[in-house]
Amino acid sequence: MNVLGSEMTEIQMRLQIVEVCRRLYNRNMLAAADGNVSVRIQDGFVIMTPSGRQKAFIDPSEIAVVKTDGEVITGTPSGERAMHLEIYRLCREARAVVHAHPPHAIAWSLARPEFEELPADRMSEVILATGGIPIVPYARPTTEAMGTALHKFLPQHRALILGRHGAVTWGQDLEEALNGMERIEHSAQILWLAEQLGGSKPLPSEEVAALQEMRLKIGDRLL
Repeated sequence: MNVLGSEMTEIQMRLQIVEVCRRLYNRNMLAAADGNVSVRIQDGFVIMTPSGRQKAFIDPSEIAVVKTDGEVITGTPSGERAMHLEIYRLCREARAVVHAHPPHAIAWSLARPEFEELPADRMSEVILATGGIPIVPYARPTTEAMGTALHKFLPQHRALILGRHGAVTWGQDLEEALNGMERIEHSAQILWLAEQLGGSKPLPSEEVAALQEMRLKIGDRLL
């Protein structure tokens, strides 16, 4: 189905989704049928990876089309589509959503369930590139709760760890959403390595404040 009125544009978006899935797989952030990727192709319509398939090996023709109200137009979209659609509903600028299972990020939520965010005061990159990475309380996969659990974090946060499950990022295009996912896992891995060396230490409070000011000037985009 071509709801854009421009077949080439929709084909290109489908190919971009396939490429993002392969990059996530190559970075060990997807296994088996895990994860899902979507793009809002126009107001009211979203294309999304299929359910139950290894995302690294999907064909563009398998990508489903759904309406933002949840109606399935073609294909078999991800069972976690409620989370994607809730992001599009709450975040006017969202054009792409990536959900993956980055191992180090998930491990932090398992080992430190009391953490409400990845420790941003340790790393300038976390503050400058994301503004902070909250950890969303656990919600049962494939349920509406996955979407409602995000409410308190949207639209102000574009990179989120999903407690005991994975992570989700959104952006104005797929590149931004993918950058956010890579940033989450890279930061989580560095912090894990620091733990093995005796624990990470926070930056001075005045430096954290200065970095937060810099982030305000950069804007909301994930880097």
